Amino acid sequence: MSEQGRKDPHVHLNVFLRVTGHHAGSWRHPDAHPELELDIDYLIELTRIAERGLLDSVFLADGYSGRMSKLEPFTQLAALAAATEHIGLIATVGTTYNEPFHVARQFASLDHISGGRAGWNIVTGAGSAAHNFSMEEHPVLAERYEYGEEFVEVVKQLWDSWEDDALIYDKKAGRLVAPGKVHEINFKGGKYSVKGPLNIPRPPQGYPVLVQAGSSEAGKELAAKTAEVVFTAQQTLAAGREFYADVKGRLAKYGRTRDELVILPGLAPIVAETEAEAKDLEEELFGLLNKEAALKHLSHYFTVDLSEYPLDGPVPVDKAKPYGSISTGISSRHEVVVDAAVRDRMTIRQFVNRSAGGHGHVTFTGSVIQTADFIENWFRSEAADGFNLLPQLFPGGLGIIADKLIPELQNRGLFRTEYEGKTLRENLGLVRPANTRHAVVGG
Repeated sequence: MSEQGRKDPHVHLNVFLRVTGHHAGSWRHPDAHPELELDIDYLIELTRIAERGLLDSVFLADGYSGRMSKLEPFTQLAALAAATEHIGLIATVGTTYNEPFHVARQFASLDHISGGRAGWNIVTGAGSAAHNFSMEEHPVLAERYEYGEEFVEVVKQLWDSWEDDALIYDKKAGRLVAPGKVHEINFKGGKYSVKGPLNIPRPPQGYPVLVQAGSSEAGKELAAKTAEVVFTAQQTLAAGREFYADVKGRLAKYGRTRDELVILPGLAPIVAETEAEAKDLEEELFGLLNKEAALKHLSHYFTVDLSEYPLDGPVPVDKAKPYGSISTGISSRHEVVVDAAVRDRMTIRQFVNRSAGGHGHVTFTGSVIQTADFIENWFRSEAADGFNLLPQLFPGGLGIIADKLIPELQNRGLFRTEYEGKTLRENLGLVRPANTRHAVVGG
């Protein structure tokens, strides 16, 4: 697909919300506000900054294990929906520790509340939470994908259990719902048995936008089959182009076109008016990093404890665990992180610093112009349809994106000057799916 062949000539940008920033040392920065983690007014402020910049969407990660100090995503996004008008609202919800009926109902509710701005980042569960859900152990990867695919199918059928014209509000006839327009689904699969129908009408978007993260072989195939947006981690332009061509090339066998999937690699930028200012902020954040904790985290990818090696010595890449051997994490992220150390021949200090800024995503530090050049190069090289932005410091890092970087992209004709539509689907250039179970016959 040539650049001229793109249906949508504009870069798409999502921002991954995190209260203080995506750098591991950001919470200690003087301009950061870790104490506002649960303050909905502050979270609304961040989302309005993103909307001011005409970004496509904001995204919330989530999980069910570990110590977290953040709001549950449906509750938070409902509040953000009431305080914004245009921006998309994407939440991570895992399939392993949920039931399809609950998730279908929650996303339908969020889509109705927001007027069609909801998106579902579908994960199978990257970290074990079995102990919180009366389970003995975390299911293995293959099982999670098998049942995760079935889970999504049930949810879609539940959304389709209401025909689009089911609600009629016929006062004269005394009918709220048209006869025969709401249906049981009677789904019986390998794991799930769901009668239906859903107890809320079909979402305004038909389905909330379906997002998938992960770059494993199984993940790429699932993305080609079901996803409409892909969040991925690619560290180089060449890797980005390879992933882009691979996943887009799989779409045809599922009867899909290349424009039906938006690929957004993660980009963790430090942006300032000048390169020198950006580099100064980078050094400041590195100085705030807890090196011991960072080394402990990265040692998860190795058979040795990295803290026992000299910081300015080479990363012991020969001690890396085999790819695919870490079953409780994002398996493709393991490969990306270790490959970066091999490719750039990093010292452990460099490895720690790079990893602290982007969680395995590509990092970039530079001026507004340089950052715009980076985005344009990936976009025009068919390595990305845009980016999932992970600013390393909030709120300032998001503010300069909205107020400086976006105008630069607009000047280049690469970014919208106003929202194209009312729904997240419209702004991403995605069509509203027809009701697959109950197609309208005739007119």
